[in-house]
Amino acid sequence: MDKDRLLELVNQIRAGKMSDEEVVERLKHLPLENLDFARIDHHRTLRRGQPEVIYAPGKTVGQIVAIAERIHHSGSDVIISRLDQDRVTTIRKKFRGAQYFPDARMAVVFGGRRKEPKPTTSAIVLVCSGGTSDIPVAEEAALTAWMMGCPVERLYDVGVAGIHRLFDGHDLLVKASVIVAVAGMEGALPSVVGGLVDVPVIAVPTSVGYGASLNGLAALLAMLNSCASGVTVVNIDNGFGAGIAAAMIARRSIAKG
Repeated sequence: MDKDRLLELVNQIRAGKMSDEEVVERLKHLPLENLDFARIDHHRTLRRGQPEVIYAPGKTVGQIVAIAERIHHSGSDVIISRLDQDRVTTIRKKFRGAQYFPDARMAVVFGGRRKEPKPTTSAIVLVCSGGTSDIPVAEEAALTAWMMGCPVERLYDVGVAGIHRLFDGHDLLVKASVIVAVAGMEGALPSVVGGLVDVPVIAVPTSVGYGASLNGLAALLAMLNSCASGVTVVNIDNGFGAGIAAAMIARRSIAKG
């Protein structure tokens, strides 16, 4: 249930187009629906501007489908994160129009008759990655911000091992209202970006790197100790969290001209 669906329901009631029984049926599962194995928050879109998101690991495909069906029935967009390729076929059989983005490991099913998100801002979210191996986490951030209605630009493989590659994307850096910087190894990219721009930078450490990177711990600590002001940090490989934060900032921002 989002604001548009709620207003539509109110208008139908005012116009006498719905019986009391129909109104009760529409509202009885709001704001919470208990499936025993999951409690679905149907008011999250109305309250936070983002739908309930299904985290696929640890869930059976039957549980994923059951949760997705109830979210879709409520009229909200369905987002399934960290979905492995071998379960995509089942999702597509259950939901016509389901889209799968393999780089982001994310599936989406739009509510209503839409085939893309409703725009919520013109402020640009720019997602940068240090290397090509960081792209899965970067794409999770990019797709999440896009699903929240933000225009998204990408600037990939611009790590500090070849800093001129980042400078080549200067036009994108200055247009962005918020930047997500994704990097593994030593995690230096957010500090460099943070020193070049006047907008918030959200740093995402990834578990990409050789032994001493400690599965992303080295990058996490480096980002937490960034000398560039205005850099905030999410958890290791948490592209989803970064995308949500970036979108919330972008929605409050005035688009840069």
